[in-house]
Amino acid sequence: MTAAIPSIALVGNPNAGKSSLFNALTGARQKIANYPGVTVERKAGHASFADGRPLSLIDLPGTYSLTPASLDEAVTRDVILGRQAGETRPDALIVVLDAANLDNHLCFALELLALDLPTVVALNMVDLAERDGLTLDPERLSHELGVPVVPTVAVRKRGLADLLAAVDAAIRSHQPREAAAGPPNDSALHQRARAIAHAAIVSETPVRRWTQRVDNVVLHPVFGMIILLALMFVMFQAVYAWAGPPADALEALVGAAQAWVVDNVPQNLLRDLVVEGLLAGVGAVVVFLPQILILFLFILLLEASGYMTRAAFLMDGLMGKVGLSGRGFIPLLSSFACAVPGIMATRAIPDEKDRLTTILIAPLMTCSARLPVYALIIAAFIPDSGVGGTGIGLQGLVLFGLYVAGIVGALVVAFALRRTVARGTGAGFMMEMPRYQMPRLRDVALGLWQRAWIFLRRAGTIIAFTTVILWLLLTFPKAPEGQSQVDYSVAGRIASGLEVVVTPIGFNHDIALALIPAMAAREVAVSAMATANAIDADGDEEAMAQTLGERLQGKWSLATALAFLAWFVFAPQCISTIAITRRETNGWKWPLFMVGYLFALAYAAAGITYWTAVAFGLG
Repeated sequence: MTAAIPSIALVGNPNAGKSSLFNALTGARQKIANYPGVTVERKAGHASFADGRPLSLIDLPGTYSLTPASLDEAVTRDVILGRQAGETRPDALIVVLDAANLDNHLCFALELLALDLPTVVALNMVDLAERDGLTLDPERLSHELGVPVVPTVAVRKRGLADLLAAVDAAIRSHQPREAAAGPPNDSALHQRARAIAHAAIVSETPVRRWTQRVDNVVLHPVFGMIILLALMFVMFQAVYAWAGPPADALEALVGAAQAWVVDNVPQNLLRDLVVEGLLAGVGAVVVFLPQILILFLFILLLEASGYMTRAAFLMDGLMGKVGLSGRGFIPLLSSFACAVPGIMATRAIPDEKDRLTTILIAPLMTCSARLPVYALIIAAFIPDSGVGGTGIGLQGLVLFGLYVAGIVGALVVAFALRRTVARGTGAGFMMEMPRYQMPRLRDVALGLWQRAWIFLRRAGTIIAFTTVILWLLLTFPKAPEGQSQVDYSVAGRIASGLEVVVTPIGFNHDIALALIPAMAAREVAVSAMATANAIDADGDEEAMAQTLGERLQGKWSLATALAFLAWFVFAPQCISTIAITRRETNGWKWPLFMVGYLFALAYAAAGITYWTAVAFGLG
C-alpha cells in the first residue's frame, strides 16, 4: 500500500545528472545524514505534486547495476530492495538517464524495471545530446520500456512539472505483477539496451553513426581483441624498426665523448670515473631513449584518438574472469609507464581486496624501465631477421612476447590471490566512450617531451648516483697484477657470493654483479654491466671499441640471455615501487609479501627458461 507521503528514489548511473535533478526538485528542502551503520551519505528532500500533496525524495548513490562493487552501490541496492536498516522500500523510482549515452545507461534501467515498482524515466540532458547531433523520440522510448519517459534538463529546471505528474500517475495506476525471477543475463541485457536505444533515435550526425559502426568492430569480443593484439604487435615491431638509426647515433655520441675525455684529460681517478663510470654506465642507458619514445608515441596516439578507453572495455571481461575489478584496468595501464603512479591510482578502487590485488600485480606490468634491459639483450642475442621469411621482425616479436608474458603472469597471480590472501570476486564497471578524434600534434609532442625529460632526469640522478657508487665498489681495492679488477673488487666479491645462488638458473658473474645495484632502478642493470665491462677493458682499445652487446655475446650463452629476460619479466627490481607499496598498504606486510612472491616467480621463470633452452641445445 502506498504511504501517506510517497517516498520516491532517484536512481541511475554516475554522471547522469541525478543530483542536479534532485537539487532542482527539492531546492533548499534537503537533509543530509548518513545511512545507519555506514559512512555513505544519505540525501533526502521534500517536494510537492501539482495539487500541493507532499512527497519525499531520496537521492541514491550512483551505480551501474544491482550487483554492487562498492559500499555506496550496496546501499543503493539495499534501499531499492527494502533491505537497508531504517529505510522502507521506496514507493516509486525516477530512473535518470543521460540522453547522450542511452545504450550504456539503459542496462541498469532494464534491471530496475524488472523489480515491478512504479517507475518513470527522466531522459536528462537532452539539450547536450541535441547539441552533439543526437535527437531522440521519448514516446518511442516509452513504448519500448513500457513506462513513462519525460525529457528533462535538470540544470535549467526544464520538464520538472511533467516529471512529477508522471510519477503521480504511475503510483496511482500501478498494478503489481510478479517480479522477474533471478538476475538478468548480462549479454542479453546489453543487446536489449542497444536495440531500445537504436529504436529511440530520430536522427544523428554522420560522426555519431560512424562512431557506432567503428565501435561495433573494435569492441567486438573476438575482432576487437584481434585488433588490440595487432596494434600491440605493430607497436613493438616499430620499437626496433624505427629506433635503429637514432640509437646508433646516440651510441656513437657517447663513444665520441669517451674518446675525447681519454685524449684530452690526464690519466687519473677522476678521468676513470667519468669514462668508465658516468659515460659508460649512464650512456649505456641513455642510448635506449629512442625505443622508449617510440613506445610512448604509440601510447599517446592511442589515448588521444579515443581508442585506449575501448581497450579498457575489451580487457574488462578478461579481468573479471580472474577476479579483478574493471576499475583496476586504468591503474594497471598506468603501470606500463611506471608502477609508482599505477599503484597510487588504485585509490579509486573502493573494494579493499580489489585494491590490494591490483597493487600486488602492478609491478608485473612491463614498465618503461625494463625496456633498456630488454632492448640490450634482444639486440645482442636475437637475430635481426624476419620470421619464416616474412616481414615480421624476430626482435619485435620477442619484445611483444615479453610484454604478453607480464600480462599473463599478472592475470594468473590475480586469479591465485583472489582465491587465497585477497579472497573475493571482481566486479565489472561501465565507462563512457569518448569520441574518436585526430590526436593533436602539439599534445603528443608535449607528452613525448615530458617522458624524455623524466627518463633523462632518472639517468642524471638515480642511475648516475648508483653508477658512481658501483664504480667505486668495482675500483677498490686495486687488484694485483694479472688478476681481474672486477673479480677482486668489493663489488666483485659480493657478486661472487650471490653467484652461488643464481648459478642454478644459468646466471653468471656479470648478472650477479648487475642484480644488486639494479634494485635501485631496473635500468641500472644495464649501466652496471657497462661500467663493469669498461673497467675490465682497462684501456684495451679493441675492447673499448666494442658495444656492450658485442661484449656480452662473447661471454653469455643464448640460454643465459633468455633466462635473464625471463627474470626481468617478474623481478621487483625497483626500490621506489616497494616504497610506494608500503605507503599505500600502511605497513611492511604486503610489500614484503610482494617482493617475496615476485622474486620466487622470477627465479622459477629464469630457471625453467634456462634449462628448457639448454635442453634444446641453446646452452
